[in-house]
Amino acid sequence: MRILIVSSFLPFPLHSGGHVRLYNLMEQLSHKHALTLVCEKRDFQTKEDIAEVKKLCEEVYVVDRKKQWSIKNIAKAGFSPYPFLLIGHTSLAMKQIIVDLLRKKTFNLLHVETFYAFQNLPKTYLPVILAEHNIEYQVYKKYVDVAPLLLRPLLLVDIQKIKYWEKKFWQKATTLVAVSEADKSQMNRPDVVVVPNGVNLKNFKFQISNTKFKMKEKRILFMGDFKWLQNREAANVILDKIWPKVQSLVSSHQSLAYTKLWIVGKHIPEGIKSQQGKSIIIDEHAPDATEKIYQKSFALLAPIQVGGGTSYKILESMASGVPVVTTELGVAGLGAKDGVEALVGKTPEDLTRLVFSLLEDEKKYEHIAAQARLLIERKYSWEHISGILEKAYEEAVTL
Repeated sequence: MRILIVSSFLPFPLHSGGHVRLYNLMEQLSHKHALTLVCEKRDFQTKEDIAEVKKLCEEVYVVDRKKQWSIKNIAKAGFSPYPFLLIGHTSLAMKQIIVDLLRKKTFNLLHVETFYAFQNLPKTYLPVILAEHNIEYQVYKKYVDVAPLLLRPLLLVDIQKIKYWEKKFWQKATTLVAVSEADKSQMNRPDVVVVPNGVNLKNFKFQISNTKFKMKEKRILFMGDFKWLQNREAANVILDKIWPKVQSLVSSHQSLAYTKLWIVGKHIPEGIKSQQGKSIIIDEHAPDATEKIYQKSFALLAPIQVGGGTSYKILESMASGVPVVTTELGVAGLGAKDGVEALVGKTPEDLTRLVFSLLEDEKKYEHIAAQARLLIERKYSWEHISGILEKAYEEAVTL
C-alpha cells in the first residue's frame, strides 16, 4: 500500500514515547509499504534527524512547529471555538503540502498521528486512520488542580473545547486506533482497534537474572520525564512513603547494604534533587539510550497512579529482565499477572514489601524476570504490533 502519514511531530530522535512508537511502526511498515510523511519539526531537530526518518520513507515533508506560547495563540483560544492545543498545531503550510500530494500521487489511505493534526487534512475520499496516544482532554484535566486559582476557569473551558474536538475527530475517522483497552473503553466507538506500545527486542536484550541478583550495588530504578505531573508525584511517593521503609528493612541485612534508589530523568525539580544522599542517586545525566540504564538496574519501581496508554518503562524493563514493581494501573491491559510477570501492589506499604521480597528472594527474582520477557516476546515486539496495524489498514481500505 501507499500510505500518507500526517503527524504532529517528526519521530526522531527517540526522545519520547510518541517518537519511539511512530518511528518503530514506520520502520516495520516500510518493509512492505511505501510511506510518505508530512510532519511538524521542532527547533532542536536537525537535518540529520530528518535524514534518519527519510530512510523509512519515499518522501518526508517538514514544516516548522510554530511557537505555541504566544499572545496571538492565547487570544485565538480565548475568542474562538478551538482549544489552545488545536490552534498551536494548525498549519496552512502543512495543509497545502497534503493537498499537493493528494493531487500528484495516489495513496491507499491517510494515517493521522494524534487528533490535533487532524484539522490540517483537506476533504478527501481516502480512508483516514486516526491514532491516539492518550485521551488528551483527560491528560490536560490533571493539571487544573495544580494551576493557579485565577487560571482554573479558563483552563476548564479550554479542556471542554479539547474534549469536543477530540471526540468530533474520533467520529470523523474511518478507523480509530487506541494504545490500550482502557482508552478504547472511553472512545464510544465499538470498532476501535487497540495497537499497543511495544519494544525493540534487538535493543532491549534480556540479561541473565542470577548475575543481576548477585550485583553488589542493587539499584532500584525510577525513571521519567519530570515535566509531567504524574512523574513528580510518583517520585515524591517513593521518597516520602516507600524508600525510608525499604531502607529500614535492608538495614539489618549486610548483603543489602549497597541497595540504592536511582531516580533518572529530565527536568528534575530542585525539591527532589535536594534529597540525594548515601542511598539515593538523583541523575539527570543518564544515557539517552535507556537500554543502558536497565543494564545497571536491579528492579523498576513504578507507583503509577494516573495515566493512559501503556508505559514504555514497564515494557522496556520487562524486556530487559529487570523485574517490575508497580500498581494495578501500571500493568493495566498488559496481560501481566501479579506474581508471575510483575509484582503489583495498591499502597506504598504493599510496594515496599514487594521491593524487599525481590531483594531477598533469588528464585522469585529470576521467575519474574524470565516470565516478563516471555510476555514481551509474545505480545509486544514491534513486528507483532505492526501486524495489528496492517490488518486495520486492510480493513479500512475495504470499507
